[in-house]
Amino acid sequence: MSDAAQKTARDRALDVVRGYVGHDPVAVREALDGLDAGGSLEVYAILNGLLRSTISIMELTGRPWRLDDLVRRADEVAVSAPPHYEFAVAEATRAWARGDESAMRAASCRDLTGAVHITAVGVTVLGLAVWGRTGFLDVLAEIHEAADERVYDVSGRS
Repeated sequence: MSDAAQKTARDRALDVVRGYVGHDPVAVREALDGLDAGGSLEVYAILNGLLRSTISIMELTGRPWRLDDLVRRADEVAVSAPPHYEFAVAEATRAWARGDESAMRAASCRDLTGAVHITAVGVTVLGLAVWGRTGFLDVLAEIHEAADERVYDVSGRS
């Protein structure tokens, strides 16, 4: 079995975000290679959880952020998306910035893989705004380790 086949949805979600943080289109593509609709839906759900958590942390910390800065950063990060999704990411980001939730949903609902990319870019942009590059990569590593420990503990293995 290949490494890609052994990766969990959580691994893939964290890998695609790390790919975007590193401006690495190959890593972004490889993180999602071979996913079927069910796998894409799981990755999307995990990314949505990360997005909600990151927004909550931004709000709790009172971290100042300007929408035009986030849109600019999203444009920079989206360059690592597959070319046919780069525009969808930009469109969804601008809809979010102007508070147009229906346009944002429309941009992300056109196809599931597009929604995964849009959400991964959102997580990346907000994570970078909160923690900076090094700090955000540390947060992603902590999430991965914590989830691995939880799986280990729940399995009953010692």
